[in-house]
Amino acid sequence: MRSAPKEVRKMTIGKVRGVNAMGHLGWTTVRCRVCGRLLDMTGQRPGSRRFDVVYMCPKCATKYGAYFCSADARSLKYKCPFCGSDLVQVTPVITE
Repeated sequence: MRSAPKEVRKMTIGKVRGVNAMGHLGWTTVRCRVCGRLLDMTGQRPGSRRFDVVYMCPKCATKYGAYFCSADARSLKYKCPFCGSDLVQVTPVITE
């Protein structure tokens, strides 16, 4: 006597969930090296009214994670405190 055939499981393409998901804020959020404020590199968090401008040092960003908020970049005179090079604006400029 034969038993009924087992249900065949279909493979999925893969569903990315949790922190690996593309829209997760962990991929776009950095901390200011001076004051520790959370900065969103896309410019504006969903549901937020304020616009964050993020500055970085092109030389020290990979080594030290040198990202700065606009207030600290202004107080540093737009120079990196680690190497002395000019800070570059990371946030995309959106004009409407």
